[in-house]
Parts: sequence; structure tokens; C-alpha cells
Amino acid sequence: MSKLLSRIAGFFSNRSFAGVDKTGNRYFSRTEEIDGLMKEKRWVMFKGEQDPTSIPVEWICWLNGQRKKSPTPEEMAELEARREQVKLNVALLKKEEEERRAREGSISKNKRVGKVGGPDLKSFIQQFEGASEGDRPQEASDANAGVRTKETEAEKSEPMPESSEPTGSGTTYRPGTWQPPT
Repeated sequence: MSKLLSRIAGFFSNRSFAGVDKTGNRYFSRTEEIDGLMKEKRWVMFKGEQDPTSIPVEWICWLNGQRKKSPTPEEMAELEARREQVKLNVALLKKEEEERRAREGSISKNKRVGKVGGPDLKSFIQQFEGASEGDRPQEASDANAGVRTKETEAEKSEPMPESSEPTGSGTTYRPGTWQPPT
């Protein structure tokens, strides 16, 4: 029982004031012996309601032991000024971005006066073999037919080896025929 009373008495008499933030929260620390080790305990006494979101980042770092010294009022003022400058810069960048989009939007509207843009499906379909002969241009089909017959003749005359490495490029390319240099 006396140990409990000494702890309670030590809680009030042995604490040291570390600082106060802009919302009025007060921060304290105390050094106590736990299991033969001296440890520093840190805590906050909220002004009004206990709202953990009202604690600044610097004080959170001090409470968690990530900082050895508590933040000074000068440091807090400097960081607050820096945060305000960042907010102003972000607002300025957003305004510039909106102006740029408005300019690009008016330019793109002027360009789209004519035909509605979209892919040319007819020319896209002509690239495939499955397209009907009437849809395909004659020159492209003749060129493709000549190349395809050469490939099929080469494939029929010589079987493919099992290797998966390339031997060349272009029309001489045959997968599986690569051999390392000796």
C-alpha cells in the first residue's frame, strides 16, 4: 500500500513541465525506476476534450521517444510558418493547373470542330488474314502471299531443332536453331 501511495505522490511531485502547444495541451515527463532501470515517462494533459488529433507531429515524436528534447516554441513557430508556405504553394499550383486545363480545353474544342475522332476500323481490319478479299487492298495481299509461301516452303524442307534461342533476324529468323559460338 505504501508503494502505491509513494507512486501517486511521486506522480505529482516528480514531474517536470516540458512545454505547451498552440492548442493549450501541456506536456510533462518524469523519470522513474522500473525493474531496476531508470525510464522516462512522457504524457500530455489535454486542454478541454481529449482529442489526440490536436497534438502536433513534433510533440507526438517527443511523446513516443523519437525525439530526445521537447520542441521549442521557436521551432514550432518556424515549422508552422513552413506549413503555411507549403499550403500557399499548393493552392498556387492548383490554380495554375486549372488555368492550363482551361486553355487546353479551349484549344482542343477548336480542333474538334470537324469529324469526330476515332480509330479507322476499316484499315485496322484489313491487316488481318480473316478479312474478306474485297476489303483488303490488292498490293498488301500479294506482298503477304509471297512472303508466306517462302516461309512455308522453308518450314516443310527442314525440321526445327528443340533449342529456343534465335539464329538471326528478319526473314532468316528461325527459332530454336541457335548454337553458342565455339
